[in-house]
Amino acid sequence: MAMRDVLIALAPATLAGIWMFGLGALLVLLACIGGAVLTEWAFLPADERRDQLGNGSALVTGLLLGLTLPPALPLWMAFLGGVVSIGLGKIIWGGLGYNLFNPALVGRAFLLAAFPVAMTTWSAQTGSADFFQVPASNLAAPLMHVDYDGVTSATPLGLMKFQQESTALWDLMIGKTSGCIGETSGLLLILGGLFLAFRRDLDWRIPVSILAAVAAFSSLLFLIDAERYPGPLFSIFSGGLLIGAFYMATDPVSSPLTPRGAWIFGIGIGLLVVLIRVFGGFPEGVMYAILLMNAATPLIDRYTQPRVFGKGLKSPQGGQE
Repeated sequence: MAMRDVLIALAPATLAGIWMFGLGALLVLLACIGGAVLTEWAFLPADERRDQLGNGSALVTGLLLGLTLPPALPLWMAFLGGVVSIGLGKIIWGGLGYNLFNPALVGRAFLLAAFPVAMTTWSAQTGSADFFQVPASNLAAPLMHVDYDGVTSATPLGLMKFQQESTALWDLMIGKTSGCIGETSGLLLILGGLFLAFRRDLDWRIPVSILAAVAAFSSLLFLIDAERYPGPLFSIFSGGLLIGAFYMATDPVSSPLTPRGAWIFGIGIGLLVVLIRVFGGFPEGVMYAILLMNAATPLIDRYTQPRVFGKGLKSPQGGQE
């Protein structure tokens, strides 16, 4: 079962995120999952609830959304994000298998547009002694002012974009940085992605083309101005690139069906990620890159479909060549 494999693959990065950011991170994940599962249950016909909820798609959507959120986010916002992910990201399109966009990213895009301050306020990692200390912002009442004093910390991408300050590669690889709950542990995300590839739960061409494109384009900029632009390894291990490349862009419903289309799709995402990170107003561009290429997927599929055997191209006169 593909959804079960995704949960297994995400387990190491999820546990690492909870350990690094404390009990508040676990509560955010549970709120996202709760919003997604309850919304799926509410919109499904009574006779389909058991089978549809049993496939685990809502659970995976909620978990993926939670892993892309700040650990100090108010829980009501996380719950609302889960509702939007399923309601606007899947149900409104006709249910599982019909959505054009990745549902978890739809929920994240909504939260970023509706609550930009909360979505761009990052927490420093907690120590083992502070694991059970829940940030006050997690428990903020709905629609009330949230106080983040004392918990803010810059992400590696923010430091690089606005202060030209790099972060040690090893810290990026093991997750010793600020950021979203599940995007910091690069090595664990790669480990889970390789597990999915081994199980044939994803098209390997998509993550390979994304990472190759990011490495190529960031290397070109790095050669032009090494002090201003980050190198390829920093670009790959920072931000949400790895979780996006292995777990979101590879969604079989919202990604191209053909091998050639998968390469085009992945290269397009990689190029957009670098362009948005370097020249855009936000330090991160993975979410927008995937959503934009999701929108292009029907067109990519249309022009990369293999020719039916035995049929030639039409001649200008309307006959067969």
